[in-house]
Amino acid sequence: MHSPSPHSLVELPIRRLNRGDLVPCADLCEDRGWPRDEHRWGLLLSAGTGYGIDAPDGKGLAATCLTMPYGSDLTAVGMLLVAERYARRGLARRLMRHVMETLRDTPLALYATEQGQPLYEDLGFSPVGRAERVGGRFGAGGPDGFPSAPPSPSLPASRSSVTTRPAAADDLRALVRLDLPVFGADRTHLLARLPAFSDRLQVAEEHGELVGYAALWPSGPTEVVGPLIARDTVVAQALVAALGATTDRPLRVDVEARHEELLGWLAESGLEPLSRTTVMTYGIPDLPGDAARRFAPLTLATG
Repeated sequence: MHSPSPHSLVELPIRRLNRGDLVPCADLCEDRGWPRDEHRWGLLLSAGTGYGIDAPDGKGLAATCLTMPYGSDLTAVGMLLVAERYARRGLARRLMRHVMETLRDTPLALYATEQGQPLYEDLGFSPVGRAERVGGRFGAGGPDGFPSAPPSPSLPASRSSVTTRPAAADDLRALVRLDLPVFGADRTHLLARLPAFSDRLQVAEEHGELVGYAALWPSGPTEVVGPLIARDTVVAQALVAALGATTDRPLRVDVEARHEELLGWLAESGLEPLSRTTVMTYGIPDLPGDAARRFAPLTLATG
């Protein structure tokens, strides 16, 4: 059987993905050396919109792309994947152009790998920041296996007034209220799914006021911390420490690179650099919201 020419490949129809595509989406991740992550795909396809191109050989999907809408303020783009046997033949560009034409004037944001960045720049995206992915056994870096985690002198000296606890059902409204100015767009439709999606959802309080939250969710053999929203680095540390204490699996976090204090503490706590991505936007000069309190995304695909 002859393989399709590049010309015929880019003429293949693009269709909307649905939950029936979970296994083909996971197969495509595995094809590219990523964790299968049906769990994550379930969240993405229920809260966002997936686009796909069926493989002309009849074996699953040739390419995928996922958009996560936040009203008319912002749409995050992610999971742009092309099967290895169809790589470098125009499918990624075709899908991205389709997404951009479909969304028209909506501002876009994404996390680009080193391999993907030239394509996004060619399509008009601009780099506005970086994220550092770190991972490993939390607590492996300090004495006696515990993280060495004294607050920096430049941070609030005491964390005694900040407490963390598992989130309760009636925390959702306060959590959304805290999140809106930090993320810069309403993501209630995503946050409402966090209790069912995550293994643990933790909130931080000071004097009865919510000052941060974080979720822990499974990805292959690891647990991912995200989103991580916190008033300051000390609160972010407290949330990560609380979540890290609930699992014996390796942790993974995508930390906005500007948060050097947190990255340093995570390194002391046993997490090592894994990879980095470039934050890019289209139609807006920077990400909306409060970067000082936005420490890590839920997933790179959700912005």
